[in-house]
Formats: sequence, structure tokens, C-alpha cells
Amino acid sequence: MPQITDIKGFAFDLDGVLADTARFHSQAWQQIALKLAIPWTERLEAGIKGIDRAASIALILNSVHRYDEFTAAEINQLMQEKNQIYNEYITTLTPKDVLPGIYQLLVELKQHGFPMSVASASRNAPAIIARLGIADFFTGIVDPAKVSAGKPAPDIFLEAAQILELQPAQVIGVEDSSAGVASIHAAGETSLGIGPEAFQAQIHFDNTAELSLTSIEAKLKSLH
Repeated sequence: MPQITDIKGFAFDLDGVLADTARFHSQAWQQIALKLAIPWTERLEAGIKGIDRAASIALILNSVHRYDEFTAAEINQLMQEKNQIYNEYITTLTPKDVLPGIYQLLVELKQHGFPMSVASASRNAPAIIARLGIADFFTGIVDPAKVSAGKPAPDIFLEAAQILELQPAQVIGVEDSSAGVASIHAAGETSLGIGPEAFQAQIHFDNTAELSLTSIEAKLKSLH
């Protein structure tokens, strides 16, 4: 395992890490499921975390074996409808919606010279980051439309490292989903997991309020 001295930058997931926008994705997808008379289950709730729109609608339709009933155009329309609903939700975001401990961590990392990027599957990430008032902390935001495959493939986190002009081994990826942690591992980066669904991460915290440069360094040291 690397030590903090080996780490040169951080790549943050957005939903559930920087802000609790994951609930908006869930609420929007639930409306689509309701429209299609598809029961919303705990499995769907957990499954959509960290994956992109196409994978999410496939998961929902396949849960009742109905994916083949829809044309590509109809599936695209469902994704657009979901995004419209989601966009209405995110207009309510303010800097107060940044999760506990995150703003202080971003300040601390910036003060210590760690560049940061955003590695999110959300195409709305730039608008959300702006509404949260934290855009100035980040060197760049991965555009998921420009990577070949979404999480759990490594593409998004590899691009996040490239934005920072760092090698993957020099980056800590921060995630709250199992798909995201798998993406970090596939990219060859060090994984920092938050919450119960990211327990596979190399270092793990129960919530964002526990995060600080000191606590991250202590976790890394404990693995040696």
C-alpha cells in the first residue's frame, strides 16, 4: 500500500461523496419505474448507485424482464425524461448541501498542494459542482460522455488521473458505491470508501465527517 507521501492527488466521485445528490437520482428513477408500473426494490435502489443512465435503465427494465420490449429510441426517451426530472431536483442545491467534512477536506488538500478532479458518472456534474460552490477546488471534471465505459470499468478514474497529469498509482479515488470502488481498483489507484456499500475499499470511513488529511494518512499507515 502507498503512504501519503506517495499520493499526489485525489479523484472524487460526486453523488454521495461531495453532496447527497444520489437521492435525486433515486427519486427520478423511481418516477420512471412508477410510470412503467415496475416495482421499486432495495435491489434497484442499491444497484443504480455509481452507474450511468444506460446501465440504470437496463437494470430497471431487466428487473421485470422487459428490456426487449423497448426500442433504442424509447429507451433513450426514458433516459431523457429521467434527466429532466433530475435537473429539476438539482436546481435546489446550494453550498449548504456539501456533505459534512467535505468542504474542510477540500480546503486542507488544496493547502497541502494536492490537485483534485471529479470522477462522476453524472453528465450534470459541472452544473452541480457550480451550485455547490466548490468548482475552484478542482483541476477538472471527467466528461463521462467521452469515456468508453462507465463504472465499474476503470475509464472514468483513469481519465481523472490524466486530468491531474498523474499516474494512477499516485491518486486516491474517493467513492461510496461498490461499482465506484471496483472502478478505482481497475484503474490501479488507491481506493477510499465511504459508507456501507464501499466496504471493499482499501481504506474505509463510515461517513464524510470522519475525513481529514490526518485521518486518511492514519488509515494508510495502518495497512502497512
